[in-house]
Amino acid sequence: MAFGVKVKNVKTQNKYTIESLYEAIKDKKFSAGEPSLTKHGLVYVITFPALDDRNQVWIMHSGFGKETNKFQVQKQEKAGMGNAMKNSALDGLTKGFAGMGRMVGSNAKECERLVEATAQELNALGL
Repeated sequence: MAFGVKVKNVKTQNKYTIESLYEAIKDKKFSAGEPSLTKHGLVYVITFPALDDRNQVWIMHSGFGKETNKFQVQKQEKAGMGNAMKNSALDGLTKGFAGMGRMVGSNAKECERLVEATAQELNALGL
């Protein structure tokens, strides 16, 4: 983990787009909660309910091409362009102090645990 970001790599048996992976898991139970398909900038990511603005579990596409069998489960800031701009502005005003929540505190530790659990649960689905 570096700079408050935790990443676990997951390899599926079949190839998926992020959208088709979402369709395959949307009704499954995860420790992190119910998955959602979220637009973040120019891409879509699968997200779980955010613990706060700085701690959310994401699943991202991690290979070349539209379809892949490589994905990353990550600890990130809350997805969505509005959230990214708000957090960036807050970091600028506080000289980065506001962003410390992604690295320390009970939500940061819980989000790290949820990344681990989500990666294990995703692997257990045998997709």
